Amino acid sequence: MNNHFKWPDPPGADKYSVCVHCGLCLQACPTYLETGNEAQSPRGRVDLIKAVSEGRMAINESFIDPVFRCLDCRACETACPSGVQVGILIEEARGQIRQAEPLTGLKGMVSGVFLKGIFPKPGRLKALGKLTRFYQKSGMRKLVRGTGAIKLLPKHLQDMERVMPEVSARTSREALPALLPAVGVKRGTVGLILGCVMDVLYSDINLATARVLARNGFDVMVPQDQTCCGALQVHAGERPTAKMMAKQNIDAFLKAGVDYIIINAAGCGATLKEYEELMHSDQEYASKAGQFVSKVRDIAEFLVEVGFEPPKGKIDAKVTYHDACHLAHAQKVRTQPRQLLRSIPGVELIEMRDSDVCCGSAGIYNLTHPDMAEPILEKKMANVPPEAACLVMGNPGCMMQMSVGVHRKAMDQEVVHTITLLDRAYEAEKRTGT
Repeated sequence: MNNHFKWPDPPGADKYSVCVHCGLCLQACPTYLETGNEAQSPRGRVDLIKAVSEGRMAINESFIDPVFRCLDCRACETACPSGVQVGILIEEARGQIRQAEPLTGLKGMVSGVFLKGIFPKPGRLKALGKLTRFYQKSGMRKLVRGTGAIKLLPKHLQDMERVMPEVSARTSREALPALLPAVGVKRGTVGLILGCVMDVLYSDINLATARVLARNGFDVMVPQDQTCCGALQVHAGERPTAKMMAKQNIDAFLKAGVDYIIINAAGCGATLKEYEELMHSDQEYASKAGQFVSKVRDIAEFLVEVGFEPPKGKIDAKVTYHDACHLAHAQKVRTQPRQLLRSIPGVELIEMRDSDVCCGSAGIYNLTHPDMAEPILEKKMANVPPEAACLVMGNPGCMMQMSVGVHRKAMDQEVVHTITLLDRAYEAEKRTGT
């Protein structure tokens, strides 16, 4: 058979052959539920990958569109009784597509600038953040909105501009020391992944994460030679760039000699925990990647695993929790964030219906496929309990997407990271002396 996957890291038969086409994944798949199209379902995509691998189908638009229209939300993996690794199959297939059909023209230029030129370079990310802050603080934003110039943007970009968080004067890389010492008796040393979006747009969450870790007895190291995790590159099929970034992070954190590696972004955490899969064909880094992965923990997962001190500070609020796809389905972290929330005095957790259904963010899916992301978000917002004052989650992409939903519905609710609420409770404890 003529295998049309001719480049490194092809989807393996050991992965796609596990699928028995039972169809239990169909009702878990947002794109299938929107389209009713078998090709836009998990088993349909797996069958297409098998067909290309066996030479029965070429890498053409009939293959490319279903593979890239997948949210990569991994809900199908939760539903699958056979354990098909659909997410990894999709990501490997995208890598083959980008080798066979590289992006050209404007799309190719934009992809190259951001995925290869900006996100892997913390200095350039910082510069982009400074420009964004200038736009927000200089009066330019007011001018753009006041003159109606913002209406030149597509509707989904207009909404994102309106809910974009205020960029801090300093990124978390600038604000955090290389070592934040533990408070009280030291229990160990952790390394903090700063990320890209978290570092620039949500630096306050990184600072809160560091404070909570120190509060619970851990020295927090922030290796300055770390870079973005590479999740966006993996999802986009830019595997060579993702591997380069993975190597940099593996070297930085193994050299630091930390006990654990902590991440507070669900999409990043899923990619970090799959470095061993990403680097499996690299003789030098395959073993190192395994050592790295063994140390990676989501912040909520880590605190529950090692034990955390319940806060005494009170926060009177009704909250609801959204399960970020790459936390619930990819990392299987579900109960731990809820344990953190329930530990906070005064917090009442109201469960959201279908809390683990994708919100439509999916990395930058809401930018590349707004036609699919928007109805998915609409369904998600319909499930938000109206009595909840806070929408809590553990992923920056979800926070941005859900903020768009709140804006569109004119809802009076705060979108907040899980660790932010825990940090607020610790801060309230210090203020009241409880």
